[in-house]
Amino acid sequence: MKKLLFVCMGNICRSPTGEGIMQSVVEKAGLSEAIFCDSAGTIGYHTGERADSRMREHCSKRGYDLQSRARQFKAPDDFENFDYVLVADDQNLQDILRQDHGDEYGHKVMKLTDFCQNIEADEVPDPYYGGPQGFELVIDLVEDACVGLLDHLKKEL
Repeated sequence: MKKLLFVCMGNICRSPTGEGIMQSVVEKAGLSEAIFCDSAGTIGYHTGERADSRMREHCSKRGYDLQSRARQFKAPDDFENFDYVLVADDQNLQDILRQDHGDEYGHKVMKLTDFCQNIEADEVPDPYYGGPQGFELVIDLVEDACVGLLDHLKKEL
């Protein structure tokens, strides 16, 4: 089984969206037994909370149900338990790699946008302080990246 961990700062917008969309993509591909998805944040401010209500609303309009609760990334456990740690942006990348004290897990950490196939993007921008278009952009980017990620994972299964 491949285990994927989606990571953003607070685990209330981008990473639960990654988790929810990827779960949907995996289910539609009939690979639920082969791929597990989870999400975490680099900070613990929102631990136990559901995804941001605006993010849930925008995702719901596209058929995605974000059910997870926020939690903070825990090293070294999350490094050891997951095959891929998929971060939203460069700051998340730095924050996660900083927790890899022995430089053992860097090969597992990558930006989610590395898997985008149709949209050219270097990061999934944080929509928290913006308007509706920011949430829609996040979903567009994550949908594209998750399809590309699934294509990549199929080669490893």
